[in-house]
Amino acid sequence: MAEAEQISHVEGRPTLLMFVHPRCPCSRASVGELARLLVQERGLGTVQVLFINPPGELPAWAHTDLWRQAASIPGVTVQLDQDGVEANWFGIETSGQTLLYDAGGRLLFAGGLTLSRGHAGDSPGRSALLECLAHQESVLAQTPVFGCPLFAVMNQKGALTCTP
Repeated sequence: MAEAEQISHVEGRPTLLMFVHPRCPCSRASVGELARLLVQERGLGTVQVLFINPPGELPAWAHTDLWRQAASIPGVTVQLDQDGVEANWFGIETSGQTLLYDAGGRLLFAGGLTLSRGHAGDSPGRSALLECLAHQESVLAQTPVFGCPLFAVMNQKGALTCTP
């Protein structure tokens, strides 16, 4: 895995990254699925959830209930991605996008953990990620991501406008 500025990993262990817009209602299910996944996969290695903070916003803007939900998951490190620098570095565009790297830094999984926007429960993404963890296959598994655009413009009321 190439090193981005804020991303850390435990040598010899897998690294899982999830990128989230702190005000995306769709991502509540993604964070919930991450918690469910980590119950099954204890000791995964490094698990980081990076919350995008738009230019000009103070860090507190990203400290939403979704941030607190992610921070309450045992084994998860929650970080602020100021101006979306890390998301841009990884080429991430959608809230809930998850990446799994094996112990050697190879990308094993890129996608979403939900079946549709805001849908909690079994999904091809979660199944593929579990399969990657179990077999450490080098073939990249990819699934669709169902969430809000990370760099979406806020509507006039300050709420995130979800677009398909």
